[in-house]
Amino acid sequence: MRKSWWKILCVLLLLYTIAGGLLLPVPALPLIHESIRNLYFHVPMWFGMMIMFTVSLVYAIRYLRDNRLKDDIYSVQFANIGLLFGSLGLITGMEWANFTWGEPWSNDPKQLGAALSMLTYFAYLALRGAISDYDKRAKMSAVYNIFAFALMIPFLWVLPSLTDSLHPGSGGNTGFNTYDLDNHMRMVFYPAVIGWTLLGVWITSLVIRLQLIEKRDILHG
Repeated sequence: MRKSWWKILCVLLLLYTIAGGLLLPVPALPLIHESIRNLYFHVPMWFGMMIMFTVSLVYAIRYLRDNRLKDDIYSVQFANIGLLFGSLGLITGMEWANFTWGEPWSNDPKQLGAALSMLTYFAYLALRGAISDYDKRAKMSAVYNIFAFALMIPFLWVLPSLTDSLHPGSGGNTGFNTYDLDNHMRMVFYPAVIGWTLLGVWITSLVIRLQLIEKRDILHG
């Protein structure tokens, strides 16, 4: 029970997010209307993605420092789940954009930055698949991981802020916090971020355990 408390918390927070996200009142805004409830799903996916990628980066650096294959396993699996969250963030964002902007893809700077970030990490997985030697693959992909993370920052945060954007909080556009993230929404939004992130950690931990079992001979060889 002591080791599983965070899993119980994850389930409770996600149940609360789904129930509260669908039932609690939200601001009556023009254009987006009830679709603002997607904030509880779309935005936490991006938070989860960035947290997973950050943890992946930490383990990549640890691998380069200590040369432990276990760190490489942790790094790649956190990157995998980061891509899963990024894909879900992209899908929920396109659905939201289709309702509010009239089309799922409008070449908005934030959309393009997100797509470029994910393509960079998909290239990371392609690089790993192209190298057969395990030690060489782990070292090269760890170096590339640092490169991919360094690109993600300008793709998601710097470049979109330099031009006009339909996204709230970008390119001079007012952010949600400024005018419509009221107390009712905060009561759901922050638990949603924690809950979805914990789910990502939970999924990653299960995949890592499987990988450690499969590569037991290499790790102890």
